[in-house]
Amino acid sequence: MTKSLDANLQFFYGTLPQPCPYLPDRMESKVVTELFGEGARSLHEGLSRAGFRRSHGLAYKPACRGCNACIPVRVPVADFHPSRSLKRVWRRNADLIASEKPALATGAQFAVFTRYQHWRHGDGGMASMDFNDYRNMVEDTPIDTMIVEFHDAEGKLFGTSLTDRLGDGLSGVYKFFEPSEPQRSAGTYIVLWHIERARQLGLAYVYLGYWIGGCGKMSYKTRFRPIEALGPNGWSVMGETPDGHTPPG
Repeated sequence: MTKSLDANLQFFYGTLPQPCPYLPDRMESKVVTELFGEGARSLHEGLSRAGFRRSHGLAYKPACRGCNACIPVRVPVADFHPSRSLKRVWRRNADLIASEKPALATGAQFAVFTRYQHWRHGDGGMASMDFNDYRNMVEDTPIDTMIVEFHDAEGKLFGTSLTDRLGDGLSGVYKFFEPSEPQRSAGTYIVLWHIERARQLGLAYVYLGYWIGGCGKMSYKTRFRPIEALGPNGWSVMGETPDGHTPPG
């Protein structure tokens, strides 16, 4: 008699090593699994708490040989108190109006996305994405995902965040904004908006993806204090040393 596979089994796969996009001279590998069916949302919830991130219909986590630089981090909303510099960023962007929408791609979003990519990641693979690639990134989601658009006082689209809604928080998948006004610190503001929105919704956390020591593009995440990191013993508040921030042991 042939035995059938248990329909509840979840399969995880490893990717082939490729150059790391964050740290030079290192190779990147991931463990990935597919999110599909009625259980996609609950699976995604559990994997998010275990340090996984989502891209399209996949959940992934770094699994690089000899390297553990990618540390999952999240902001505990109830304990968060903005510093004076963060309060200035919030006031500086007081003219922006946020609207939460279904995860649907638009030409206006893609125009901002393209300008952002060529400014911030001109040598990266995302800079060559066409509109169909962008639409797949936004709309290919098996879970509860929204687009948050930020418009200025004149109604012009300034920034966008692709955000997953979780039972215990909000998870920013990807954010981008107009590069023409660096004084706004728009990336920082978008995170602040998510923290405030999570507070309004009674959610405990804002998931920020991975903090990577030695990667300048990720250093902004430690501005949001306290911030929790996922270590061998679970989630705990990141410590701070005179030389900077260190993950839990």
